[in-house]
Amino acid sequence: MLREGVPDPRVGNVSVIGVSVNDDLSVAIIRWLPFGGIGNRVAIAEGLKSVAPMLRGPVGRALGIRHSPELRFELDKNVEYAAHIDDLFARLVVPPPEESG
Repeated sequence: MLREGVPDPRVGNVSVIGVSVNDDLSVAIIRWLPFGGIGNRVAIAEGLKSVAPMLRGPVGRALGIRHSPELRFELDKNVEYAAHIDDLFARLVVPPPEESG
């Protein structure tokens, strides 16, 4: 829906990383990243916020539920954090094991 079903060009290149829904299905948190890591994150976030209300109905119909959840888009920082941790591990200098003799 984000790539083809919304009129806002700011949201065309978004990768959805995950979705979580609260217990009563009233709110869905959609975690996203710019596709390929490229794009103005602020503009994309504003675009996603603007299209969220218009996506609510189609999402509910696609899921077959009577009351559609409020859609909240959040930038996913887990991938970047994992890359940062990988970089830190790559920089570690591990001394060679001592030989016992």
